[in-house]
Amino acid sequence: MSVPAGNLLAGLPLDSLPDELFTTLTESASSGAVCIERILSTGQASPDGFWYDQGWDEFVLVVQGAARLQLEGEAERALGPGDWLMIPARRRHRVAWTDPAVPTVWLAVHIGEKQPPETPGQGENA
Repeated sequence: MSVPAGNLLAGLPLDSLPDELFTTLTESASSGAVCIERILSTGQASPDGFWYDQGWDEFVLVVQGAARLQLEGEAERALGPGDWLMIPARRRHRVAWTDPAVPTVWLAVHIGEKQPPETPGQGENA
């Protein structure tokens, strides 16, 4: 049986990407209740007025780069390498800024069954 393995910092872009890049590293084969992904940001941010409204808990860790994340009703939080945050399901949040000069590498762990957003037109990824 093959064991998934890799390096979160492999294959980083030399130039800016037009959009964030989401790569699923692994997910629970039996239930899909856990999904681990790498997110690459090169200066992207959530559009003004856009809030993620996810039906699962999400653990996010900045591996490289810098970002500012905002939870609804709170000030923006600056995140750098090693900083992490546990975002509960249905806690609206947005990416306010990511470093345009250095790729920001996120490790995101989605925990729980995926549910549709409660707010129509709001995103599921983050």
